This record gives sequence, C-alpha cells and structure tokens, in this order.
Amino acid sequence: MRIAGYAAIFDAPDRGGDVVRKGAFGRVAAAGLPLLWQHDGARRIGTVESLSEDGRGLRMIARVDDAAVPVRAGCGLSFGYRVRAMQRGTYRELTDLDLIEVSIVTHPMQPLARVLAVS
Repeated sequence: MRIAGYAAIFDAPDRGGDVVRKGAFGRVAAAGLPLLWQHDGARRIGTVESLSEDGRGLRMIARVDDAAVPVRAGCGLSFGYRVRAMQRGTYRELTDLDLIEVSIVTHPMQPLARVLAVS
C-alpha cells in the first residue's frame, strides 16, 4: 500500500509551540527514511519513497509494508528530527532540521499534518 500526505505544515504553530518554516528541510533525502508507527523505532511499518517541500509543507509518499496497520485518509502524520537552527520568539521557529523519521500517529503535534490519499 502507498500513502501520500503532509508530514509537516509550514508557518502554522503546533500543539507544542513550534513553527516549521519553509526551507527547514532543505537537505532532506527520502531514500530509505523509515516510516514508523507512533514514533516507535521498534515498529518500522514501511519506507518513505519521496519528500518535497511545496507552498503548504513537507509532502511525502511512503510505502506501507505492514498490512496490520490501519491506515486511511485522515490519519495523523508526524516526524522525528534534530534541530540545526531555530529562532525563539512567541513560538520556537524551526528553520533548519535534520529529518530522522516519519510516523503515522494517532494525535499529531501539528493537527493539519495528515494522510491525504491511500492506494
């Protein structure tokens, strides 16, 4: 099964007070990036096949290998990362990130980060 959606949404504060800025994922390469279940490193359920920044956020396409995972349009997406650069203000503005993984989650920190299509 393949899924497509947004792992990150730009310029929208998340529940933790972070705002991801466009360009924060400038060095990201999707090849082999793990797709996890609920950020659990022991539950790799697939592989991210492509990532790209557009005007809305970080768009992703991934292959889900675990048929037991209940994935559908509307499921939450999230990502694990290391901060390379940020600015503090009203929000923590994330301007440069190292992406570690993408996860399907029940409650994403960014409510707008969702699976949009399943095929």
